[in-house]
Amino acid sequence: MASSDQGSKQLSVAIVGGSGYAGGEFLRLALGHPHLKVTQVTSERSAGQPVALVHPNLRGRTNLKFRKAAELEEADIIVLALPHGSAAGRITEFEGKGRVIVDLSADFRLKDPEVFRQAYGEAHPAPDTLGNWVYGNPELHREELRTATRIACAGCFATSVILALYPLLKLGVLLPKDIIATGLVGSSAAGASSSDASHHPERAGSLRVYKPVGHRHTAEVQQELPGHFPIHLTAISTPRVRGILSTIQAWIPDGYSDRDVWSAYREVYAAEPFIRIVKVARGIHRYPDPMLLDGTNYCDLGFEMDMDSGRVVLMSAIDNLVKGTAGHAIQCLNIAHGWEETTGLEFAGLHPA
Repeated sequence: MASSDQGSKQLSVAIVGGSGYAGGEFLRLALGHPHLKVTQVTSERSAGQPVALVHPNLRGRTNLKFRKAAELEEADIIVLALPHGSAAGRITEFEGKGRVIVDLSADFRLKDPEVFRQAYGEAHPAPDTLGNWVYGNPELHREELRTATRIACAGCFATSVILALYPLLKLGVLLPKDIIATGLVGSSAAGASSSDASHHPERAGSLRVYKPVGHRHTAEVQQELPGHFPIHLTAISTPRVRGILSTIQAWIPDGYSDRDVWSAYREVYAAEPFIRIVKVARGIHRYPDPMLLDGTNYCDLGFEMDMDSGRVVLMSAIDNLVKGTAGHAIQCLNIAHGWEETTGLEFAGLHPA
């Protein structure tokens, strides 16, 4: 078990690729963390510019300027917020800069190089390193994270699906048949780089299916969930900037009821600080809603049963940039350093938003 750094000096943090949404969100959270001190933020396109010019929400919070990655100095923690494929090819370079490395991309999430090749259509640049990384989902890998120095943060869509299904599959509440997950995804999940699809006249007001089959996060979900059930993911872009709402359809055995679903969630997640079960009989907020989670590290879970067919519809809502990316990275670091797990993640959200 890792020794606690509680009460010790702040640990230095360097963020590589800090001009993007994921890096910027990690920076926002780290600046408010009592045990972290951000000393460097890199960006090739914004080198020399004040960080607050790119992330205006951080005005008055930091005087840092972006630097080029070639100027990266040693730090206690290196956070990689680079586009997919960029970190893996340079991992040796980054390993020489910090004792703890946190990767926010998909480069090190999958354990099997062949599964990586199938999911991403290319060979992994550093397959021998995959076994060194802990998958950054605190609810599933808390014990491994206590001693982790290489953390591969989970994908946002994958996180919403995994957290909804894990207790039910672990405790055998679902039948071993196909599970269908549909994710309504905010535009920030596509990253800060613009494209025809993100152009405002094309995106505003649109509900566009952009990955009906073959979503890359399917491999993560299959890797992490027990039972190896067939799981199918469909992603739909929405006009919201933040948030993912996943609806997941599965089937329960004869003789089971919603009480069994309740019991499974309670048994597995009773002590989880960022999991909330949302299922109330009155009001307009009876089910999870990502609007209420903007800026928070919560995952709200809900469900509804169709007793005639045995179908259960699970609902999972997160902020893709926090619980789906930077927030669970902070949560993982808290665990790895023996700090209170909720440190730096106390924001409760807004209502109305």
